[in-house]
Amino acid sequence: MAVNLQKGQKVDLTKGNPGLKHIMVGLGWDEVQRGGFFSRPQDIDCDASAILLSENGKLTDNKDVVYFGNLKHSSNSIKHMGDNLTGAGDGDDEQIYVDLASVPSRYSKIVFVVNIYQARERRQDFGMIRNAFIRLVDSDRRSELCRYNLSENYNGMTAMIFGEIYRYNGEWKFSAIGQATNDNSIGDLAHRYL
Repeated sequence: MAVNLQKGQKVDLTKGNPGLKHIMVGLGWDEVQRGGFFSRPQDIDCDASAILLSENGKLTDNKDVVYFGNLKHSSNSIKHMGDNLTGAGDGDDEQIYVDLASVPSRYSKIVFVVNIYQARERRQDFGMIRNAFIRLVDSDRRSELCRYNLSENYNGMTAMIFGEIYRYNGEWKFSAIGQATNDNSIGDLAHRYL
């Protein structure tokens, strides 16, 4: 049974799910419908990324950012499943696969972020997005472990730190963060962890 999380909540992944090895991190969102009878939603290109951090919580190499321009980590433990350019449709808009057992021990945390591609140039922000969520699925059993639905007003914000998977006492845990930022690119978001 999936756990619905609130902002700031943490959940144990591996201790409560013996044998958990592979997870799919699904991120989703919908465009806000514009006013007017004949209007259609505006395409918003959100890009999900995973940032691997060392034991001291720092990004030590640009290769440790998995995103649409670097779909696979060198350890093969993290794979981005492809870029959705519009956010249209139901379910996950972007997915990132994580092989927990293969994540090298030098990494203590994997942060999942989303930014709106060219947000400033296109005059777009997270206030134009609804139904945003992050969910973790046991890939082997195909069962949802937990979900965090973003529900706050994020007008003017162009990026989001959704959540993080981290090691604690030999177990993997997940923390729902939901921190909105004004970063304009994955490079800006990654710079936060240098």
